[in-house]
Amino acid sequence: MNDVQNQRLPLLTEEQQKYIAWLLTSRRSGDDDMRVAGVLSEARVDLNPHQVEAALFALKSPFSKGVVLADEVGLGKTIEAGIVISQYWAEQKRRILIIVPATLRRQWSTEMEEKFFLKSEILERYSLISPDIILRKHHLFICSYQYAAKYADQLSQTNWDLVVIDEAHKLRNVYKNSSAAARRISDAFRHNKKLLLTATPLQNNIQELYGLVSVIDDKYFGDLKSFNTQYGYHSLEDNHSFHDLKFRLSTLIHRNLRKQVTEYVKYTSRIPMAQEYMPSEKEQELYDKMSAYLLRDDAYGLPSGQRTLLLLLIRKLMASSSFAVCDTVQAIINRLKRLVGEEETEEAEVDESLQDLFDDSFGEETEEWEDDADDEEKLKDIEKIRLTPEQQTAVYHEIADLQEIFDLANSIKDNNKGECLLKALEVGFKKMEELGANRKALIFTESRRTQEYLFELLETNGYKGQIVLFNGSNNDERSKHIYKNWLAVNERTGRISESKSANRRQAIVDYFRNKASIMIATEAASEGINLQFCSFIANFDLPWNPQRVEQRIGRCHRYGQRNDVVVCNFINVKNAADIRVYQLLYEKFHLFDGIFGASDDVLGSIESGVDFEKRLLEIYQTCRTPEEINAAFDLVQNEMDAQIQQTMNETRQALLENLDEDVVNLLRIRRENDDKNISRIHRWLYALTVSYAPECIEATDADNLIFTLKKNPFPQQHIATGTYQISNTDGRYENYRLSHPLAKAIIEAAKNKELLHRELHFDYKLHPYKNSIIEQTDCQEGYLAAHLVSYHSDGQDEDHIVLTAIGAHGEELSSELAQRILGIVATAGNTIHDVPQTEMSRFYDVRKDALTTQISERNDKMLKDEIAHVEAWADDKELTIEREIKQLKARKKEKQRLLTKADSLNEKLALEKELKQVTNELKRKRAEQDDLDEEIEQQRDEMIARLRQYLNQQISDKELFFIHFTLSK
Repeated sequence: MNDVQNQRLPLLTEEQQKYIAWLLTSRRSGDDDMRVAGVLSEARVDLNPHQVEAALFALKSPFSKGVVLADEVGLGKTIEAGIVISQYWAEQKRRILIIVPATLRRQWSTEMEEKFFLKSEILERYSLISPDIILRKHHLFICSYQYAAKYADQLSQTNWDLVVIDEAHKLRNVYKNSSAAARRISDAFRHNKKLLLTATPLQNNIQELYGLVSVIDDKYFGDLKSFNTQYGYHSLEDNHSFHDLKFRLSTLIHRNLRKQVTEYVKYTSRIPMAQEYMPSEKEQELYDKMSAYLLRDDAYGLPSGQRTLLLLLIRKLMASSSFAVCDTVQAIINRLKRLVGEEETEEAEVDESLQDLFDDSFGEETEEWEDDADDEEKLKDIEKIRLTPEQQTAVYHEIADLQEIFDLANSIKDNNKGECLLKALEVGFKKMEELGANRKALIFTESRRTQEYLFELLETNGYKGQIVLFNGSNNDERSKHIYKNWLAVNERTGRISESKSANRRQAIVDYFRNKASIMIATEAASEGINLQFCSFIANFDLPWNPQRVEQRIGRCHRYGQRNDVVVCNFINVKNAADIRVYQLLYEKFHLFDGIFGASDDVLGSIESGVDFEKRLLEIYQTCRTPEEINAAFDLVQNEMDAQIQQTMNETRQALLENLDEDVVNLLRIRRENDDKNISRIHRWLYALTVSYAPECIEATDADNLIFTLKKNPFPQQHIATGTYQISNTDGRYENYRLSHPLAKAIIEAAKNKELLHRELHFDYKLHPYKNSIIEQTDCQEGYLAAHLVSYHSDGQDEDHIVLTAIGAHGEELSSELAQRILGIVATAGNTIHDVPQTEMSRFYDVRKDALTTQISERNDKMLKDEIAHVEAWADDKELTIEREIKQLKARKKEKQRLLTKADSLNEKLALEKELKQVTNELKRKRAEQDDLDEEIEQQRDEMIARLRQYLNQQISDKELFFIHFTLSK
């Protein structure tokens, strides 16, 4: 049905509508390119062929328990996962859980909704997650690693169709006893299908591959001991062992390289820019006094339950602005006053004010920090203290000290750092002009109070009316006004989602793109928004967590960025520790320069960004002199060097990377096929829609796939009238796609319509394109039938439309000719009663049997491949004990040899005792081998039986339509 046309042709007949409806919704096998065509046709993203290839790899085998998508950084693993998730959703497999680092939860939620129209719920501490609740909610579920580990038992009760794990290298040490959280997550989803995403599947040692694979399938390799025996460092030097491991990994791990996709993905560079500043005397005095307070061990304002988090928060705000310090000190004073009964402020208000400070500074990372505390009760331990009179006196003194700090902070009206921002913007905008980039700047701060200060500073220094703010609430009057206008402009575009917070975020992003020159943002903007139109980033406050820095820069330096991105960082030249933090992030992590920023290896060497921050906080808290600070940072740097040098670059390249030149050519072919398939889906959907109810639907611009819905043909459903367009990008009109309520209703109605046998006349003269197959045929009339043949098994379901056609003299016509005929303009005639049922049935049965044979052969091959995996697992299990027996036999032989040469009686008696021990141990090991052989055989038989049952097919078929056709040329 490749040649179905738009409004330039008469409307489709009911038979053609039914045919297209089934083509659009047929279930397909994992090796069919068209399986994901429907998903690709409605994804609102510029897809690249390597992403589709990776998604098809993940969907290929119905037996697979999961795969690892291990593309190098920057190639769009989230998009690849989105295609897989969308395909599961389209196949009604909708119990889907996505486990990600806490800082990426919101970003995943936003991308799934904006790019794939899939709504999600972020699971948090008090979320209800029982299986019956999961079934009732029609959306994705997203949670952090901390949540997944903590509530593993509850999550494991749901039979998830798919579990997606981002940054999966966090689980690669699951085989170690020390990785308790990783083990809980792995065990919880042992029986679920999994999709793991990581740019660093192999970092420090070969055992990490064993760990990662065991998360997917704990019966893929035998056990760690047999894995080390076969594939340990020394074993991999053997060519056979190396190629055996590479072959076994080839069905589980898929890796794309940047060098393979440069034809499609254009990269720009990062240009570093350092803005030095020196605090004023008052600012330095404030810093010193606040530092002294933070070093007190007896500070009641820093309760133990959240001391580390508070220390880091205040350290960061001290580097932000005096205004941020002022608000924080006031919040601590209020807590202390409440502790001694002087403050009437509601407890919730005080906690909320501190929580706001945490959220502004840490964003979604707060959850990772709270993992140190035992729930809220520990975080609120300050409220549980019963003070003695002496302690109360100490608290009053502490309040007085803090009040002095507050007064000092409050007296500072200007910050030298802020004045330097004006200079940085001037230089940055000049650089934008040189690069031919938009005059846009994204300024990051870790404090909402600093954000307000910078807004006032810039408004009064030449940027009035050019600034937009972005934070966790986006609820100030300026943002409300922007949001109100955005709603009015987008009322009929389909861009307004059900999530008010997502709409607010998008309104501000659009305002920044179209009107504002500067966005001042808190950490809330470091995830879930795409700002490729901006190429100047200023880290007014620089995070210590390198992963968060990379995340910030990634808002602008990402796929779709046309210009080099300037990254400006502010450095306090009077603070030795701040200077060393910047040097570490720049020189070791390479976050601010190059094409790709931080490499996979360098970021991968940091297991936890939060732990890294804690390490730096310890330096700030314990080191007093520049010499001590430098020594401490040297130690951190040396440890990092050692970790990075341990990375197994060569091993990873050899095992996981396909450097075949044909890969580029295959990707080029993939792109061409994907483009054709998406175009085909769009044209089918358009033709079906405008033909279904012409009295309600008018084709207004067929070239651009635009139509007008004048009246809802399904009054029982709420479908808005207006102008619609089929497109993969944002447009002026309501986005129309396969999953749109109108499209779903039309498709179902067309599929289920009962059709009588009748005449159809096809007129090739009205066909706008040349079709050599039609022109070469002598057939002028005949019969044509369409049957739907469905194959159902526990492994997968698939549908096939079998076209059977004969000419006027009973000769068989090819399926391709029948397909071409159905693509020509047709008019309907009278009902027919006399049909050549016998001839048609004979030809149909032959085609159906051939199709069934083809599918069976394909399934047999998949079954054999999977049985080979089971056999390899069994061999792994047997290998270890066989080697142990071999070693015992060698020891026994050696003892016997020594016994024949022993001279003294005592030596003979000692050797006979040792020989008896080895002999008994050998007997036990052989008995153990017999038991293991029996156990392995039983497990192998059970696994193979399950595989065979998985593909035990039930076949059903039904007639879609039967016509007598005439063809005029």
